[in-house]
Order: sequence, then structure tokens, then C-alpha cells
Amino acid sequence: MQNHNFQKTIKRSKLRLWVGRYFYILKRRFEWIFSDIKFATEILTDRLPAQIFTHQSVLLRQLKDVEMWLQYNKVTNLRLAIAQMDGLVIQPNQVFSFWYLVGNPTKHRGFELGMVLDNGKVRTGYGGGLCQLGNLIYWMTLHSPLSIKERWRHSYDVFPDVNRTLPFGSGATLSYNYIDLQIENKTNHKYQLCLWLTEEHLCGEIRSDTESLYRYEIIEKNHLITGPIAGRYMRQNQLFRQIYDLNTNQLLNEEFVTENFALMMYSPLLSAGK
Repeated sequence: MQNHNFQKTIKRSKLRLWVGRYFYILKRRFEWIFSDIKFATEILTDRLPAQIFTHQSVLLRQLKDVEMWLQYNKVTNLRLAIAQMDGLVIQPNQVFSFWYLVGNPTKHRGFELGMVLDNGKVRTGYGGGLCQLGNLIYWMTLHSPLSIKERWRHSYDVFPDVNRTLPFGSGATLSYNYIDLQIENKTNHKYQLCLWLTEEHLCGEIRSDTESLYRYEIIEKNHLITGPIAGRYMRQNQLFRQIYDLNTNQLLNEEFVTENFALMMYSPLLSAGK
């Protein structure tokens, strides 16, 4: 695997950044209205009979240089977003879109200031913290027959690997509305996205109208840290999905999932610390 050199950040004026952002927001809204994509919108309170995969992540983490009130506000934001998609049924040939369902996470709609990553730096923004929900949905999707239609990787690796349980680069970043997470159902069966909060965890599961015949594992290959260049390190890896027969446990296939590149915002030696 080839190393990727650090790219020099291009500085743009605030006006140009504002105009560019709203150009892409309008472009995405135009797509929602006029494209032939069939977006999933049906919500069922009843759960489909077969559980395909379930996962949970810790809600509150003490992160370096991040105040805890941002974490508590994140929980409010997650609750509001979950209310728009818990029980969502994705029919064959339909597409799940995170922002199509959640909408604009504004103060007027009850969203609170949470942690937002902007060019590797922590700042506040309304709806901050929703990336945790995107990460959960993306990870569950990789363990199901559903297909990833659109996913954006994180460009910066901000926090060390302390207590990390999933491979580096297994999340999905979000920014309203043009940096989206979209999932497509290319199968002949219905799938349902179920989400909820406990006191300590964000929880989710993917269910279906039929039992799965397969088991999925995500493995990391070619993990590499390069540098330093100008005092900065680059981290990269590749993720693959292994598909097993659920009855015989035989490996049937190995698929390439994605390749990640991220600029590290901490010393690589910190990832081995306590």
C-alpha cells in the first residue's frame, strides 16, 4: 500500500466557506426532491422478527480538553435524532439517509450545543455528537446484508486508542446535510433499524423479516503510521469484511470495505498509554 503525503491545508475566507457550505446544502436538497432515489421513511413500532446484529457504545466519555456538559448535551441530541428513525423499515431498493430523516439539527428544533470536530479541532455546534449515532449505524450495517451507498471517513484522528474496541476508521463522520450516511437495501427482504438509549449506552440493532444465513467480521489490514513531517503523523489502514456461513462457520468470502487516512492530532506513543 502506498504512503500518502501530507497535503497542505488551503486557507479560504469565511465568506467563501459559508457560500461553499450552503451551495452543497442546496445541492443535496435538490437531490432529495428531484432524484429517483427511494428514501426509506416508514416507521413501525412493532419489531421485525429476526435480529441480524446488535451493538452499543458508551454515552459519556471523559475526553481530554472536552468539557462534560458537551457530553450531556450530546445525549439530548442523540435522543432527538433517534426519535426520527427508531423503527425505520428499509424496503428492497430503498435508501436510508441520515440527514433526510433527522433534518437540520438547529436550536429552534431543540438541538443543543455539542462537540463538533472542525479540521481536527474541537469546537461547539448545535447537534454536536451525532457522529456517535452515525458510527453505530455504519458499524451495524457492515454486519448485515445491507450496502453502504455513501459514507465519509474522518480526516483527523483526534483522540488516542485508549479503550478503543473497534478498528481505527470504522466510523462515519456527519455534517448537515451534504456529508451524509446512506445505506441501500439491495436484497429482497425488509430490514429495520432500531435505536434506543439507556443510562450508560447508545444501543441499536438491525432486524429483518427473515433470519440471516451469514455471519460477518470486520478485520483491519495494512495499518501504518507515517511521519513525522512538520511534526505531524499520518495514520492509515484498510478494512475488510469476512463473510461466514452461519451454520458451518466456513469462510465464504472476504470483501474490501474501505481505506482510511487521517492526520493524527496526538503523539502515536499515547495510544499505548494507560
